[in-house]
Amino acid sequence: MSFRASLLGLMALIAAVAPAAGVNELPAARPESVGLSSERLARLNAGMKSLVDQGRLAGAVTMVLRHGKVVEFDAVGRRDVAAGAPMQKDSIFRIYSMSKPVTGVAMMMLFEEGKWQLNDPVAKYIPEFANLKVFATDEHNNMTLKDQTHPLTMRELMSHSGGFTYGLFSNTEVDKQQREADVLNVNNTLDEFIKRVAKLPLNSQPGTEWHYSISVDIQGYLVQKLSGMPFDEFLEKRIFKPLGMIDTGFYVPKEKLSRFAELYSYDQDGRLLAIKTTESLNHDFAAKPAFLSGGGGLVSTTADYMRFCQMLLNGGQLNGVRLLSPLTVELMRTNVLAPGLTIFSPGAGFGLDFAVYTDPVAAGGYYGKGTFFWGGAAGTWFWIDPASDLIVIGMIQQIGGTGAAAANGVPDVRGLSHTFVYGAIVDGK
Repeated sequence: MSFRASLLGLMALIAAVAPAAGVNELPAARPESVGLSSERLARLNAGMKSLVDQGRLAGAVTMVLRHGKVVEFDAVGRRDVAAGAPMQKDSIFRIYSMSKPVTGVAMMMLFEEGKWQLNDPVAKYIPEFANLKVFATDEHNNMTLKDQTHPLTMRELMSHSGGFTYGLFSNTEVDKQQREADVLNVNNTLDEFIKRVAKLPLNSQPGTEWHYSISVDIQGYLVQKLSGMPFDEFLEKRIFKPLGMIDTGFYVPKEKLSRFAELYSYDQDGRLLAIKTTESLNHDFAAKPAFLSGGGGLVSTTADYMRFCQMLLNGGQLNGVRLLSPLTVELMRTNVLAPGLTIFSPGAGFGLDFAVYTDPVAAGGYYGKGTFFWGGAAGTWFWIDPASDLIVIGMIQQIGGTGAAAANGVPDVRGLSHTFVYGAIVDGK
């Protein structure tokens, strides 16, 4: 074989196994080219920097995309305050509940393949849930259990209206039982998780209230069962790899740990306090967990998550790769809650693993109708506004504290970014 033939063969092999150059890059443009003012948009970065300078944030990464072009992508502050390591654009973050829309997309891919229907009982696919009871109290305020008035449905499961709770964000009797059962232990497998949940009552009758819950972790189990593929493998093969999400997964590989941002809270005096891997919501993200949490287990970067969001804004496809049909994306961002049910945010309802703004004025006066959004427990946030052809993503690693910090809480970065970005739009088209 000639040297030239050998060289060509080696080049072909490298091309086959190596990611394409620029696979994680999105096209960029000047703000003015897509109807934004550079001067006004600069307030977003300045606002984040001000919070860092005040000691209220360790660091932040923000990205704004309009008409398919990145018009703002900045990093401020520190990834690791003690080490003096700067926050960088490719820093890796715990996205916690921003995992939920990813799991929702996986579910809807299986929906399009005919694996399940919205009005199906969940027990059709998880027989262990066939006899779930509903917590109630009698006239003496003693605990009693009631039958479900109707079988919990897949639609209710995907809209947090199925009757489950979380054990983390409220303190009902069922929350207490859930914490005692340790259902979200990082060492549980998805099978073990389902076994433990099946032994507990529902917090309320299916369809009667919106209550944030473990529903999306249950969906992760369903993805695994309906696809016949481990949940993490499904996400990698069917979503992350096709979209070029090269830094997203359930743990941070050793070679990427230097990019992983520290998680912070506040001490009694309101100063930044690093959270150890065994505290609060944190765990050792350097190793693959047994519990592949579809509700809160993923890590990602700003650019990776922007590719995911752009796929959704594009109606289910990115760069010729289609994950969902436009009608399926439309269904996901349509309020599916029963009339009268409300969530915590004014002017909002809930679709299939997304919150969606149904009344822009009540929501704050800017968001286009149909804007869908969510955030994570460490302060990460995003929204997708189809009416303005706009996506905004922010990444921080900050959770609430006690003492002086409790009065202020984590800064309202989502609200500030909302004001700064929409205030920069000078051409609505």
